[in-house]
Amino acid sequence: MHHFLKETDFSLEQAQQVFLLAKQFKAERASSAQPLSTQSWGLLFYKSSTRTRISFEVGVHELGGHPVVLNSQNTQIGRGETIEDTAKVMSRYLHGLVIRTFAHSIIEDFAAHASMPIVNGLTDFNHPCQLYTDIFTLLERYSPEDMDIETLKGKKVAFLGDCASNMANSWIHTAAMFGMEIVLAGPEGFEPGSEIDDALKADGLELNYTFTTDPTAAFQDADVIYTDVWVSMGDEAEAEKRKAEMAPYQVTRELLALAKSEAYFMHCLPAHAGEEVSQEVLDSPQSIIFDEAENRLHAQKAIMAKLVELNA
Repeated sequence: MHHFLKETDFSLEQAQQVFLLAKQFKAERASSAQPLSTQSWGLLFYKSSTRTRISFEVGVHELGGHPVVLNSQNTQIGRGETIEDTAKVMSRYLHGLVIRTFAHSIIEDFAAHASMPIVNGLTDFNHPCQLYTDIFTLLERYSPEDMDIETLKGKKVAFLGDCASNMANSWIHTAAMFGMEIVLAGPEGFEPGSEIDDALKADGLELNYTFTTDPTAAFQDADVIYTDVWVSMGDEAEAEKRKAEMAPYQVTRELLALAKSEAYFMHCLPAHAGEEVSQEVLDSPQSIIFDEAENRLHAQKAIMAKLVELNA
C-alpha cells in the first residue's frame, strides 16, 4: 500500500508527475478526469481546519468521489478505540483517508494497519501536502509549461521564525529532495531538531540546511521568503513568550529588500499581520499567498489521483 506521509514518499519521477497532473487539473477544473469515481474518502480531523478541509472535501468531489468528514472526538477514537482497530474498520468502508492530527505517530499507526492509502493532512512534525502545493506554486513561475523540477535546483529559500516547526521540517526535507538551498533564521531554542535530521538520514539525503539567529543573513540573495505563525496549535500556553522571542524575525519590507528583487513571499496561512509578517509584505506584489492557497486544491487532487494509480 502506497501512502503519502512525508514529502519523499513519492520519488522524484513521481513528484514530477504529480506537478504535471496538478497543472492539468487546474487548467481543466470544469472537466477534469475522475479517478475517484465511485470511491469514498474519509477526512479525519483531530485539529480544526479551513484550507485543508475545504480543499480536500472539494477535491474528492471534483475527482468523482464522496468525501466523508470526520472529527476524532465524534468517533469511537474519542472514546478509546485503538488506532489499529479503527484503521481496519475504516478500510472496510473507505477507499482512502486524509488525516490532520497532532503526533506524527498517529498517521504512521494508521498507515501500518490500514488497507487503503493514508494522506498526511498535517502533523506536528510535517505538512507534506502544503509543501507540494508550495513547489507547484513556484513551478508555475519558474517552469510554467513543463513544471520541470530541475529548475528548482540551487534556488535559495529563507525561512523565518519557529525553525523547529512542522513547516520548517517540511521545507528542510523538501529542499534536500529537490536540490534547493535553505537557510532558517530564528531565536536560539527554536532551531531544527534531531527528528528532521533523522528523517533526512533515513531517506539518504544530506543535512544541507543552515540555521542562523541573524535574519539578514538568511535573506541575502534569497529567491523565496517563507514564514508561518509563531504560535501553532498546541502552543497556546506559551503564546506571549513565543511572540516576544520571535519579534526580531518578522518579515518586513526592509528585510524583503535584502532578497533578490524578484523573490517571492509565501505563507501557508492563516497569517497574523503585525506578528510574523507585516501587512505591507502581505499586500506586496511579491506576495503569492492566495495563489498558494488556491493551489492546495489542485496539488492535493494530484496527490490523491497518483495514490489511486500507484495502488491500483
